[in-house]
Amino acid sequence: MSRTHNPRQWLPVLLNLLFLLQLFDTSNADVGTAAQYPPPYLPTQCFGGDSSQFPSSNLFAAAGDGIWDNGASCGRQYLVRCISAEETGTCVPDKTIQVKIVDYAGTINKASVSGTTMVLSQTAFGSVANSTARSINIEFQQLGMIWKMQK
Repeated sequence: MSRTHNPRQWLPVLLNLLFLLQLFDTSNADVGTAAQYPPPYLPTQCFGGDSSQFPSSNLFAAAGDGIWDNGASCGRQYLVRCISAEETGTCVPDKTIQVKIVDYAGTINKASVSGTTMVLSQTAFGSVANSTARSINIEFQQLGMIWKMQK
């Protein structure tokens, strides 16, 4: 007795399998660079002189051109971790922080911020890397995007 298999009967199974594989994809982060900037942090391009814009943890950043999005990045939250730097041992291993975008990096007068993805507050930078470093390579992911993907 011979059976014939209809390829269409496997289509729903394959589609469900592909959907499940996407749920387990953890490579949604981007890579870029980060520098740090010292106070004063006011005024900002996002919120002007409003000091209540800053998270109490002082973990905030200014967005570089790549993520500025004509100001739409104001208030966005990102998970950030240091992945490498010019000098070995600069990154704090396995440390990820959450930062809030409060400013535009293009308005910060410091040569080391040019072309960076984010410019971190001193507190944020020191949380993921040795604070004496000029810049670091980072992995970052917009927090809202993670939530939407898990939903």
